[in-house]
Amino acid sequence: MMTDRIKNNLVKIVGPNNYTEKVMDLVAYSYDGSTFSGRPDCAVWVKTTDQVSQVLSLANREKTPVIPRGAGTGISGNAVPAEGGIVLDITRMNKILDVRIGDRLCVVQPGVVYNVLQAELEPHGFFFPPDPASGKVCTLGGNVATNAGGLRAAKYGATRDFVLGLQVVLASGEVMRIGANTMKTSSGYDLTRLFVGSEGTLGVFTEITLKIAPRPAARATALSTFDSVQKAAEAICQIMYSDVTPSTLEYLDTSVIEMLQKYSNTQIPPAKAILLVETDGNSRADVSEQLQRVVRLLKRCQALEVNIARSEEEAEGLWQVRKSIPAMMGSTGLSFMPEDITVPMSRISDYLEKCRDISRKRGLLILNFGHAGDGNFHTNILYDPSNSSHMDQLEPARYDLHRLACELGGTLSGEHGIGMTKAGFMHLEHDAVSLGVMRRLKRVLDPNNILNPGKLVL
Repeated sequence: MMTDRIKNNLVKIVGPNNYTEKVMDLVAYSYDGSTFSGRPDCAVWVKTTDQVSQVLSLANREKTPVIPRGAGTGISGNAVPAEGGIVLDITRMNKILDVRIGDRLCVVQPGVVYNVLQAELEPHGFFFPPDPASGKVCTLGGNVATNAGGLRAAKYGATRDFVLGLQVVLASGEVMRIGANTMKTSSGYDLTRLFVGSEGTLGVFTEITLKIAPRPAARATALSTFDSVQKAAEAICQIMYSDVTPSTLEYLDTSVIEMLQKYSNTQIPPAKAILLVETDGNSRADVSEQLQRVVRLLKRCQALEVNIARSEEEAEGLWQVRKSIPAMMGSTGLSFMPEDITVPMSRISDYLEKCRDISRKRGLLILNFGHAGDGNFHTNILYDPSNSSHMDQLEPARYDLHRLACELGGTLSGEHGIGMTKAGFMHLEHDAVSLGVMRRLKRVLDPNNILNPGKLVL
């Protein structure tokens, strides 16, 4: 409940122009990229660490929920107000504070958009390697909060691998700095890694120190087709077992291929499975030699055909098609439930085969595409909301998929986070002791449970 006392104090902290309880604003803040929704009581735009500190201190005293929010592109319900409260919009904290090429790092505020940072780094010949599909709009604070990955994770890793330090405001309003401005540190507990992926449940980031890398001078891309999922899965394993680590290795299954053939202007060859692979390096000769080694492996695994992109434009066209898949799914006329299940490399074939079994059992179309180079699949369940049979089977199908992943030694989420969509599955991956430790950590740092309640089953 938003009392006049809380409202008046919030207005004092952020100013009347940075406070809203207008219905149109609250509706806009009630959802993200997931299927969940929940209306907040109000929202504030913050610009400084001090304002964040004062808002959290007030909310903690009043035992009022606070939901940190960036661009709202997450698809796990991370930014949805599950229990009302105050949306803390950080998008106006959007300054790149420092770029230190000599130290291979940069310091940013959490509202900086991913692509804006890349544009800033490009003249220096550097980049921030994680590559989320929503890079045009997503904020770096959200990337850190969910440990976002992306196309290049097979070679470069996810966001967690690039966060050197954080400035965090705790639920109490206390401000702390964690991490270091060095490439490694063995000083005390690694609190930085604890906060990365915490989905706004432990604190609010107001500064982020990121490791950056020299941008590869060249890249080469190839598309290969297969007449079976098993052969494609074997090729994935053979490539990742080899001495070549592709910068990107993407998988598309039969249903995705058929959708692209129908809705894309790009000529997509018929196949049961497609692999898109990219190598990068410091010279054209280097990446070409790497790619040729990958091509030999693809052919050894009985690829039907392997087509190497003849130009940068042709390669970029292929990757744009891959990035457009989520949008194209809307063209089917069906709703879709996106997942980001991840399994060990050696179990990819088992996972893809058993996905088909679940699809048949539940009477729902399940398609797979995604980051095969690290076993991270965007498994999507397509359904008709007006079909009662579909709706009856949707949640059982989701449970089956997540249980399968955990039985294969995998994880519920490779890069989207748990949020609200996967909270009910946490027991499938984490035993009672580890869940208990997570809950105790939450109580220590946020005893009044004001920070993004309703997420991570904490």
